[in-house]
Amino acid sequence: MGHPEHLDVLIVGAGISGIGAAHYLQQHHPDRRYAILEARAATGGTWDLFRYPGIRSDSDLHTFGYEFKPWRDEHAIATADKILAYLRETASENGIDEKVRFHHKVLRAAWSSSDGRWIVDIERTDTGEVVQISANWLFCAGGYYRYDEGFTPNFEGRERFEGQIVHPQHWPEGLDYTGRKVVVIGSGATAVTLVPAMAETAGHVTMLQRSPTYIMSVPSKDRFANAVKHLLGDERGYALARRKNIVKQRCVYQFCQNYPAVARRLIRRLNAKQLPAGYPVDQHFSPSYNPWDQRLCAVPDSDLFAAISNGSASVVTDRIATFTETGIRLESGRELDADIIVTATGLNMQAFGGMSLTVDGRPVHLPDTVAYKGMMLSGVPNFAYAVGYTNSSWTLKIGLLCEHFCRLLAHMDAHGYDTARPERDDPDMETRPFMDFSAGYVQRAVAQLPRQGAGHPWMTSMSYHTDVKLLRDDSVINPHLTLTSSAGVHASTGAVQE
Repeated sequence: MGHPEHLDVLIVGAGISGIGAAHYLQQHHPDRRYAILEARAATGGTWDLFRYPGIRSDSDLHTFGYEFKPWRDEHAIATADKILAYLRETASENGIDEKVRFHHKVLRAAWSSSDGRWIVDIERTDTGEVVQISANWLFCAGGYYRYDEGFTPNFEGRERFEGQIVHPQHWPEGLDYTGRKVVVIGSGATAVTLVPAMAETAGHVTMLQRSPTYIMSVPSKDRFANAVKHLLGDERGYALARRKNIVKQRCVYQFCQNYPAVARRLIRRLNAKQLPAGYPVDQHFSPSYNPWDQRLCAVPDSDLFAAISNGSASVVTDRIATFTETGIRLESGRELDADIIVTATGLNMQAFGGMSLTVDGRPVHLPDTVAYKGMMLSGVPNFAYAVGYTNSSWTLKIGLLCEHFCRLLAHMDAHGYDTARPERDDPDMETRPFMDFSAGYVQRAVAQLPRQGAGHPWMTSMSYHTDVKLLRDDSVINPHLTLTSSAGVHASTGAVQE
């Protein structure tokens, strides 16, 4: 094999994070050579992959959208087709789509300290060919779940069911559920999206949940945002609406964390107002955990509550005993008839697209690494990743860490360094899970993920306010980040601002 193609930065993933990373890289380092590797055949990531009815954002697009590109649609809670069009327009306007290489799945990456670069093995998913690319930096922007496989528990008697079983991650094109009885298993964001959307034409839709989830109604249109955009123009109005919603998200989250009992009562009262008189709110909409211990599910314009109120949908809280030929038998003995069962039972997490890493021939065991500033890994040189917030809009953090990444590159250029490696100086440092979140998809995979520390720079912040200080305002230089040149000269760890 000849010398592989060499790039300055290799971005993995052409979804919302990868397109954002490419924009920041082009803006701040226009001379750097980069490419985006995408295992699938299209850009857009999540918003192209999922095709189930009603799919939409559960964050407002004034914060879920990019800081550099205004969201112009009147709907703040937007459907997937609008989000996908926004992402692809961003890529097209900036020439980013020309940098995407489709059907390129990263299998493994090997770092060589002597060469100061990664050698990346890539499978062409359309031909089966394996190719190599070398790069100074790897930037993983593929999110944290497996695109080829959703999570489905082992349901007793599943093979007996004579109807159709569908997972939302693999929605069949043209599935006709008109007039049919549908059971949606789950109570998360996917389930509460599916139920009202399918209820519009199905015979009846039942949301079967093992336990309740916090659900809040939000307006699909942000009247303030639409008004200020009309008065001030798209760019200034978008910036103001974005600032307002960042503050709003922070206040809601902190209120729920600081006053969980009050938040619980408030959410219950709001839910009860939108449900029929005498509805068993506590049975179906009062979780055992506190608000924001898991992500709150947003339903635009009360669509789920409206479907329950008009009788086209219902909620059942019980456990599954077994599937039957005609539906599901519950542990209570109740039977739910179904023509279609939708298993909205969650995702399978997968770190960095499933690629394996080695550093100078030594395999990287992810649980032995600690996240540095929520964007790099201890002991792994020239490797960055994009994981957004779980308690507010994902993209808010992506923008900040991309800015920090570009500032780090600029500092390294200015001082003649080509390698950045976060280093733990205390091997006995106390650590905790990478994602401190009680959702099932996180808990199933937490033992295979990196760890995080109890304080900066090893703590993965879930606060935009904190990250603005850490990633935007603070120096890229840190005593725990070793910068070297290929000649092995170490950087100063002083407090120089860059």
